[in-house]
Amino acid sequence: MQSITARSRPALRSAQLCLRYRYATDAPASAPPLLLKLRSDLKTAMKAKDTNRLNVLRGLLAEVTNAAKTAQPLDSDLKLLSLLRKRTTAANQAAEEFSKAGRQDLTEKENAAIKVLEEYAGNVEVVGEDYIKEVVQKTIETIKAEAEGAKVVMGDVLKKLLAPGGAFEGKPVEKSQVAKAVRQFLDAK
Repeated sequence: MQSITARSRPALRSAQLCLRYRYATDAPASAPPLLLKLRSDLKTAMKAKDTNRLNVLRGLLAEVTNAAKTAQPLDSDLKLLSLLRKRTTAANQAAEEFSKAGRQDLTEKENAAIKVLEEYAGNVEVVGEDYIKEVVQKTIETIKAEAEGAKVVMGDVLKKLLAPGGAFEGKPVEKSQVAKAVRQFLDAK
């Protein structure tokens, strides 16, 4: 067995760092499908030299990377959908501001970015609104039956629906839509 000479140590160290860096930047196996699509579309946009899509995707992936370093990473399609909607709202506001300022070129740029963001937001499958209302109504009726005339509180309904073991556990449902449906049924009764 050969011993590592003083000359080969720097080369060995360099190879180890390259391997470490390579594996540290690879996408995790449990990455959400939308994130994988964003990454592959980034490569496609680079090859096609589509600067608008490229800028939007780079911005989104930068936010995902920054969020990965926090306590709340964007590790699901629903969290990515939330990011897409937030970015779309910001782009809409920017387009309005540019329009008021008479900067048509920047308005067009923001509108093009909005189209790209909405395209990706439309690819995320979520539970339908009708199904949400149906489940919420059944849950409220069940809680009322258990409470025997006591007032039903929105927080209790949301806990029953969204908590582990709840009706929407593991399903791609937006919490804001569930809260809206619960509020509608509680206000109606």
